[in-house]
Amino acid sequence: MSAALNHAMSHLAILPIVLPLTVGALMVMLGEHRRSLKAALGFASAAAMVVLALMLLHLADGAGGAPAIVYRLGNWPATFGIVLVVDRLAALMLLLTSILGLAALTFSLARWHQMGSHFHALVQFQLMGLSGAFLTGDLFNLFVFFEVLLAASYGLALHGSGPARVRAGLHYIAINLAASLLFLIGASLIYGVAGTLNMADLAARIPAIEGHNRMLLEVGAAILGTVFLVKAGMWPLGFWLPTTYAAASPPAAALLSILSKVGLYAVLRLWLLLFGGEAGESAGFGGTWLLVGGILTISFGTIAVLATQDMARLAGASVLVSSGTVLAAVGTGQVGVTGGALLYMVSSVLAIGAFFLVIDLAERNREVGADVLAVSLEAFGEGDEEEPTEGEEIGIAIPGTLAILGISFMACALLLAGLPPLSGFLAKFAILSPMLGVSEVGKAVPTLAWVLTVVLILSGLATLVAMTRTGINIFWVVPEGRPPRVRVIEFAPVALLLTLCLGLTVLAGPAMRYMEATAQGLHQPAGYVRGVLPGLRAGGGGGS
Repeated sequence: MSAALNHAMSHLAILPIVLPLTVGALMVMLGEHRRSLKAALGFASAAAMVVLALMLLHLADGAGGAPAIVYRLGNWPATFGIVLVVDRLAALMLLLTSILGLAALTFSLARWHQMGSHFHALVQFQLMGLSGAFLTGDLFNLFVFFEVLLAASYGLALHGSGPARVRAGLHYIAINLAASLLFLIGASLIYGVAGTLNMADLAARIPAIEGHNRMLLEVGAAILGTVFLVKAGMWPLGFWLPTTYAAASPPAAALLSILSKVGLYAVLRLWLLLFGGEAGESAGFGGTWLLVGGILTISFGTIAVLATQDMARLAGASVLVSSGTVLAAVGTGQVGVTGGALLYMVSSVLAIGAFFLVIDLAERNREVGADVLAVSLEAFGEGDEEEPTEGEEIGIAIPGTLAILGISFMACALLLAGLPPLSGFLAKFAILSPMLGVSEVGKAVPTLAWVLTVVLILSGLATLVAMTRTGINIFWVVPEGRPPRVRVIEFAPVALLLTLCLGLTVLAGPAMRYMEATAQGLHQPAGYVRGVLPGLRAGGGGGS
């Protein structure tokens, strides 16, 4: 009975791909006149994705250092066929994606899903591509799922109307098409040298590669890494990101914000798997570039945060700071720092997703160019203020809607700035503590570690200054006219994302335990390799 149950549970690995693919295809056939039915199907699919991700997370957490599920489609050997692997990192990314997808989709039901064609189908295909990218165990199918999620993201970036959205969307498409070409070149070089594209098989073969073949392998890995860093938004490759995210519709931007984390996931997975301590002469290849590139990305994002006068671009710049922080932390090569980076990534994705949604609610009924006008008034003043007359009421009555939105905005600011006691602060502390305090006796802390520490502190200060300035202009200097009207279905996703961030704060102990176990498995990939290669036994499409 237990064997049959285990075999049935193994099929959970493919459901996050098959479910949104099936629902998305059905939505395309239904046509645009059945929008209510499509909305119901999309919500049910997104909710089911959350349940599936929670089940896979539970299975992965109980599997120790080995993958919980190794699923072979068609029962082909992993070195020849398609293999899906569920471990702690994949399950974590699936859960994060499904939660963000459910929140964005729920928010869009108020009005945004009516602004263009095939919105619900695009969301489903986006979830399918993201799930496949996190689950696949070989580079070729990683490329396939990259193209699926990118094709859906092109539609989401262009969803709606307006020249700014079209202009930014076309730039985004051109950059990612070039990156896709580089992906093929890098994967081809690696296959030509190693003879395989299976990630576990590559990890097993790389130590034995010698001579000029190793040089070609590293060139292929560098090209492939460039592709992932374009997706992650590393400086100077991430110049496109703030403009694209700022131009997209709010629910699309909230969902697209996790696309940069696909690049981070690929770096986490492949760099630690292929160029870890057991990679022979290539051990640690590119680690310094990740650390330096991450620091430069944080610096660039910090300058962008301070310089911007637009809320949506502020959110896009925050994505750059988030990506740079994770890249730099991973580049240190320390297990404890990687665990803290994973907690930071989860917290920042949830906070930025909520921020994109809050921006849409807060900017309703505001005049075009209000942010620029507010900065101008700060610089040049509004003129002499009149003295209040006797009996005149002093102060401003803040409507209830603005108060709720203001509290949500403040929560986003505290999370992104990394101030205590919320999860953003705990994650940054978890990054800095092992990096600065767990060095060997008599061994100095590396200079780049001190640089990263200073940059992280300054980025938090800059975010706090920028968010405070923006919050005052929106919620304190109340313009004349009615406050924005907000429906429950719009605020509920914001409350969900911020509540989850609060949950990470309250349950920081269990959350950090999971992140540290995930980091331990990434830095010691022998369990992953053994789980994928020797665990392939006959018997259906299921795994181990």
